Amino acid sequence: AANQGDSSSMNNLGRCYRNGWGVSKDLVEAVRFYSMAAELSNASGQNNLGGCYENGWGVEKDPLKAFKWYSLAAEQGNSDAQFNT
Repeated sequence: AANQGDSSSMNNLGRCYRNGWGVSKDLVEAVRFYSMAAELSNASGQNNLGGCYENGWGVEKDPLKAFKWYSLAAEQGNSDAQFNT
């Protein structure tokens, strides 16, 4: 479903790669899938991508990018992102 454009599946696959659930842990792949979901306005994907930028998971730490993605997710009502901003 992720390769058919389903943003929830993209986000879930990112979570699998971030945590090593059913696949080898790969933070760069996690960021790739979170980014795809985030660009499709998936609030969970945006929040998770913000977490990657905040913590340096698969990308260099970047507080401004973290804030951007958290803010976009928070605007959609994502309660985790509202806490993170």
